[in-house]
Amino acid sequence: MASAPRWHVNSRLPATTSWSPPVPSTPAARWVAEIVAAGGSAEFQPCDVTDARSVAAVAAHLGDRPLHVLVNNAAAFADWGEVPSTADLDVTATVLDTNVLGPWRVVQALLPALRRAGHARIVNVGSGAGSHGEPRFGLATGPAAPSYAVSKAALHALSVKFAQELRETGILVNVVDPGLTATAAGMEAMGARPVGDGAASIVRTALGPDDGTSGGFFRDGEALPW
Repeated sequence: MASAPRWHVNSRLPATTSWSPPVPSTPAARWVAEIVAAGGSAEFQPCDVTDARSVAAVAAHLGDRPLHVLVNNAAAFADWGEVPSTADLDVTATVLDTNVLGPWRVVQALLPALRRAGHARIVNVGSGAGSHGEPRFGLATGPAAPSYAVSKAALHALSVKFAQELRETGILVNVVDPGLTATAAGMEAMGARPVGDGAASIVRTALGPDDGTSGGFFRDGEALPW
């Protein structure tokens, strides 16, 4: 891993074909400023993972630089009260495009940069909602939220396929479930844990050893059932 890695904040934002500095008041700008103040190197590149042109713009912005860590965290979801028999399939298609095809596009586009890094990491942010064995929110716990759950199950499967393809390259591909995390107001009352705790789970996997697991599913460093 590079001693001073370059971090790119990747999210589902309107498509862009050129880079421009973020507005100083945005969270991304504050994160970049904090990383730079701590002695790191950081910049912000918006990316709409559902738009191939936007994803290509990120790859072009990287140029010939190596990419040591890619975290696919962009996500979409439908109404949590949704059930399979009445789900709006247009909404489902948007969720699948973001949560499954989005990371697929990003990995394809940035794979040359990951190869240049040698021992790179791809961390796809999954969910217990897409697990057959998660006892609280897993696939077998009820019919709710099928669009999100199916999309995360598909992302898990895609991650295993990429891990198999890249197993001789030194690029490790894993899925991390950050757990129920307080990313919106009121979630603490549902028992969600602080965002920093969920992020730490992702960082732990991203910074694991070069000979570590590839094709695994983890939370806080512990293996989870698919």
